[in-house]
Amino acid sequence: MLGFSEPAEHLAIRDAVASIGGKYGHGYFADCARRGEFTTDLWDEIFAGGFGGVNLPQEYGGGGGGLQEMSLVIEELSAAGCPLIFLIVAGMCGPLINEFGTEEQKREWLPGIADGARRMAFATTEAGAGSNIYNTTTRAEPAGDGWMLNGAKQFITGVDIADAMLVVCRSGTDDRGRTQLSLLIVDTDDPGVTFHPIDMEIKAPDRQFGVFFDDVRLPADRLIGQVPHQGFKQIFSGLNPERVNVAAQAVGLGRYFLSKAVAYAGERNVWGVPVGSYQGISHPMSEAKIHLDLADLMKTKGAWLFDHGLPEVGQAASAAKLAAADACLECFDVAIQVHGGNAFATEYGLGDLWGLARLMKSAPVSREMVLNFVAQQSLELPRSY
Repeated sequence: MLGFSEPAEHLAIRDAVASIGGKYGHGYFADCARRGEFTTDLWDEIFAGGFGGVNLPQEYGGGGGGLQEMSLVIEELSAAGCPLIFLIVAGMCGPLINEFGTEEQKREWLPGIADGARRMAFATTEAGAGSNIYNTTTRAEPAGDGWMLNGAKQFITGVDIADAMLVVCRSGTDDRGRTQLSLLIVDTDDPGVTFHPIDMEIKAPDRQFGVFFDDVRLPADRLIGQVPHQGFKQIFSGLNPERVNVAAQAVGLGRYFLSKAVAYAGERNVWGVPVGSYQGISHPMSEAKIHLDLADLMKTKGAWLFDHGLPEVGQAASAAKLAAADACLECFDVAIQVHGGNAFATEYGLGDLWGLARLMKSAPVSREMVLNFVAQQSLELPRSY
């Protein structure tokens, strides 16, 4: 049963990952972002310790855990000032292959994903589709004994350091005229695949790309599950873990911001006492702490529900993402206000994280679409679209 005291194995994961994250710290993360380099050393150490594949089965080289364990890894790295967006992506791809792939696909891809040797991006977003996945235009058509892929994706994380992508594509239309989707594994160096970086104001080592597919030929075994048109089920199975892991990143970043605020408020002395003794400063930090703790509870619930296969996970995961994104921004704002002008100095490690903190309120699902989901699924109100 879900309890309020973490088991020893979870505490051990937290301690070990926090130790690795603390070894590198936000300075390393920020330096990689400024140089446009991936956090390779940190990535390798996380996977060498078995934490990057903690949510994959042991028979394929993983840690045998689930979403609960992966969310702890993401949270603790973020709390150390190292929010790795690409780890959230990797945390989606492996479980999707494990749940829906053939035995051959599992044995080919999961060991490399589990030990970090093979990196996989997730390509779903399109400029003309937005939140409406039914408007996906990237198309896969039968070609000989395989597939021909054409189309474009936008805001795809980490294509430059990935070996392959899971690509969401339109594969047909049913007898009622509705879009059918499939998932295909595409190597990033396949002929016909090109990608270009998108200039972003977000200061992170995980870069965003526009990806283009021009007559990309793929063998039949690159279709996840080998049965076409199963993409909707596959994709939606990956959405809840993504939302929980984004919530974990937001909670971790919120902890990072609050720790910076508390440390500064405790040592900053202007009128003979630390500024943290003033209620005008301590109360906003206390409120932020309460809101972050509440978001953390929903994140934990969402991960637990997913690992136990319970249908309530959809609302919990969505609510966790919304609550954690809001709480993270509140913690950021408190930290900025407490630091005053120093908040905008690079050495304090705050200002460069605004873009990433704000992004989580808009992606991977917007705040408005979460509220639509709750209105329709929980309150049973009519759809507006």
